[in-house]
Amino acid sequence: MQVRFILLLIIIASSFHAFAQQKPVERDTSFTLYSAFKNAKKKYPFITVANPPVPVNIISKLNLVYCSVGGRQLHLDVFYPSAKSKKSYPAILMIHGGGWRSGDRSQHVPMAQQMASKGYVTVTAEYRLSNEALYPAAVNDLKTAIRWMRANAKAYHIDAGKIAVWGFSAGGQLATLIGTTNNSSLFPGDDCYNDQSDKVQAIVDVDGTLAFIHPESGEGNDSKGKSAATYWFGFSKDERPDLWNQAGALNHVDQHTPPIIFINSAVDRMHAGRSDMIHQLDSLHIYSEVHTLPDTPHPFLLFNPWFEPTLNYTVAFLDKIFKK
Repeated sequence: MQVRFILLLIIIASSFHAFAQQKPVERDTSFTLYSAFKNAKKKYPFITVANPPVPVNIISKLNLVYCSVGGRQLHLDVFYPSAKSKKSYPAILMIHGGGWRSGDRSQHVPMAQQMASKGYVTVTAEYRLSNEALYPAAVNDLKTAIRWMRANAKAYHIDAGKIAVWGFSAGGQLATLIGTTNNSSLFPGDDCYNDQSDKVQAIVDVDGTLAFIHPESGEGNDSKGKSAATYWFGFSKDERPDLWNQAGALNHVDQHTPPIIFINSAVDRMHAGRSDMIHQLDSLHIYSEVHTLPDTPHPFLLFNPWFEPTLNYTVAFLDKIFKK
């Protein structure tokens, strides 16, 4: 427990220091592990924060710079199996949520560590949030992180032909958009590792919306103040519907879309467009899975008893795609 706590402090401290040194923008802390736990516990008093022991069979490399954009350094952490062999492993880019405005990559360190112990190289990356840079900066940052993974595949035993993107909430939206726009000119990245591909071979969407302009979507209601999506795009959906549509993975599905798993809470609006997307995937004979955890809050995966099922669904899906 103490090792985990120290590790998280290092990651968070580094993020805040880099943010303060390179971009004097006030960090939004509206979505944190503590705030999510406090809110969820009101309805689910039995929950606990998921904090499993750190696996002994992994190696951690923290606070690595994967690109510098206008003097702003972007960081990531890598967790990988410690087995002393020349074997390469499938890899996963893990993307945190927080309404494109808040959240921190440290929130998924426990999941990344557990995935690494299962034979995956896991990368948790920061990206520029909406109070620092508007859409599509976050998309370009994360595609650059994938290119970094390929450029450093040998150092971290990554199988460059087996990379998945995993995301929760806003991170799920970003993961599906990234996965449905492989090597697209719409999102050229941050001019780092341009000789590498941003293509991914699998998508894990944990409660991320698939469409912003859709009957099921709850994004863009600015009647009581700007919504998180409006902050991210910099325009309301009425002002720039082209941007809102462009950011929806549902609008990019084609024969090149990789297999995808949807792991969802009981909050329906968090997976807007899922049924339509599955219909498109089925018509193209692209594999998909859906797992809905009944009577769960949106940030369910951060807490017991739902952390382990989320982990198990992810492992089983990626094993099916990459190892079998």
